[in-house]
Amino acid sequence: MSASALPSLRPGWNAHPERRRATEGHALMDAQRWLHSLLSRAMPRHADRLPRAVARELAATQRRVVQLDAAQFDAAIADVRGGLLRHGLVGATAGQALAVAGAAMARALGKTPYDTQYRAAWLILQGRLAEMATGEGKTIAAAIAAAAAALGQVRVHLMTANDYLVQRDSEALTPFYAALGLSVGCVVTLTPRDERLRAYRCDITFVTAKELVFDYLKDHLRSGGEHDPCVLRARALQAGAQAGDDAGSDLPLLPGLSMAILDEADAILLDEASMPLILAQPGPPVDASGYARAFEIAASLQRERDYRALSAARTMHLTDAGRDRVSLAVQGAAGVLAPPQRAHELVEAALTARWVFRRDREYAVIKGGVQLIDEVTGRIAEGRQWTGALQPMVELKEGVALSPPASTAAQITYQRFFPRYLRLGGMSGTLTEAQHELRMLYDVGVARVPLARVSQRRWLGETLFIDAAAKWAAVVERVIAMSCSGRPVLIGTDSVADSAHLSSLLQVAGIEHQVLNAVQDADEAACIARAGRHGSVTVATNMAGRGTDIQLDATAAAAGGLHVIACMRNRARRIDRQLIGRCARHGDPGSAQTLLALDDALLQRIWPAWLRRAAAACAVQDGPQRRVPALLAAPLLSVAQRITEWHETQHRKQLRRAERQLGALYGFAGQTE
Repeated sequence: MSASALPSLRPGWNAHPERRRATEGHALMDAQRWLHSLLSRAMPRHADRLPRAVARELAATQRRVVQLDAAQFDAAIADVRGGLLRHGLVGATAGQALAVAGAAMARALGKTPYDTQYRAAWLILQGRLAEMATGEGKTIAAAIAAAAAALGQVRVHLMTANDYLVQRDSEALTPFYAALGLSVGCVVTLTPRDERLRAYRCDITFVTAKELVFDYLKDHLRSGGEHDPCVLRARALQAGAQAGDDAGSDLPLLPGLSMAILDEADAILLDEASMPLILAQPGPPVDASGYARAFEIAASLQRERDYRALSAARTMHLTDAGRDRVSLAVQGAAGVLAPPQRAHELVEAALTARWVFRRDREYAVIKGGVQLIDEVTGRIAEGRQWTGALQPMVELKEGVALSPPASTAAQITYQRFFPRYLRLGGMSGTLTEAQHELRMLYDVGVARVPLARVSQRRWLGETLFIDAAAKWAAVVERVIAMSCSGRPVLIGTDSVADSAHLSSLLQVAGIEHQVLNAVQDADEAACIARAGRHGSVTVATNMAGRGTDIQLDATAAAAGGLHVIACMRNRARRIDRQLIGRCARHGDPGSAQTLLALDDALLQRIWPAWLRRAAAACAVQDGPQRRVPALLAAPLLSVAQRITEWHETQHRKQLRRAERQLGALYGFAGQTE
């Protein structure tokens, strides 16, 4: 791609804007954020509301702009651009920009934003996270916020959950942005480098967080931390680059981190915050025989005598007796088993693969390879692998070929990356439970946006059965009752295995249904969209379809709307609310309930077996099944979930401290990541 083919690099845009990393994890900044979070809880936040003067200006501007002809509309856009360049994204100027963007949305797409969508867009422009209930129009709110920022020459990275949504939203919104004179880029997994270079230099770039972070790491490897295009070009010339070379080959992919707008922000900033994003390079050959021998040794060991489970860390740990047995078994061995400490680590990884990680729960076997399943979304985590020896041990367990060896060239986490943006905003349906942690990790506040229409959701309660068999029988019974009345039903399960098991029970009961899990996620959006048809039954893993709207047909709405059955409590209350929020969206009718069992994964991880047996002994008859009384079930479930949330929060805090220390070491060594 020639230099002339690149979008215009406007004055002041050649530098690589990015927040200074010297402030990452600084103790004084942590104290300031903690105090700010405490005060925001104690006092009302007037900044959460769209100021009256700005709201009046926005309404007046929109009424005027929608009546303009094409030439007058272009002049209004020019006026807004000038005001933003002079005053920035503040006060009435930001209100005017949002109004012009809203008018362009109405003119180009026939959609006039609601007041609540304007409020959410205003919060995003102020560098905040807006909690909007599912179905309240987060896509439009993000679109007009991105447009307002881009009119002020702020490059925007608009991030959403997956490649399908990236392509869908960029294509759907391109006419809107074109009406404002803004360029739109789109980056997905298969986008080649020259197209990425062009896309990132557009006013607004649609991309997944994972793709953007990996491009950021590639830039760091190529440039050694330098991002100024002038400096990079000078280096290339100094190294003897020919004048006729591709002018874009020496440019970084990302021309800075100016502003990020995150859809489903909690999934990225919290649920996946600590996941290491590793840019790999070919590593040394794998000692397959050594790994196989460690796996054989693990199979010969006895539980409790030689190894024990560390339930909180979800790993197996050798006892002193187990270490002695492993050391004896590898005596005289060569290769990876030669150092006894390394042999102990490999055997512990083999034990973890055998007894902790389960097929169709933590991973799936697809096309002869082991693919990880994202615990939050229930989707296949493309390109992700376990670190260390765990990946090859799981592959040995499943009898598939070992993955090609790789070593880490660069790595980062979301919680280390996103604070580097000069502006960070976003929205989700579930944020308020974690507002303190979001303030501490990212220095962003959270504000709740009211519903545009009154909710009609009916909550039918939570039932805890004595075992999984009773739970699944109750689920089938409830599905039959709902589908016979013409209501669509969406059932959320905890794993691929659970969705497959429930599917087999529904088949036996003669209930037509569709299954959406990590193994069949290619047509996820189309599948979840059909879940609103009258009488339809959809079985989905966890958060399948997040970001895709479920539209009710007239018959389904008249029958009472979508009914959601949650068959698990997740690691966090936020994730539970996401599933329940699939029904009764934007004023539609709907209902939800939760059906659980004492042997569900969450309760097994937290409560000992004797306590669960005691709870089962107190069970009462509920039709053909037995359930735990509500007075006992509620604390068992709530405390288990709160403990899990606390563990997750502590893990992110520990990672933050470790990354702070690692950053100091990298800086001392002159490295970038």
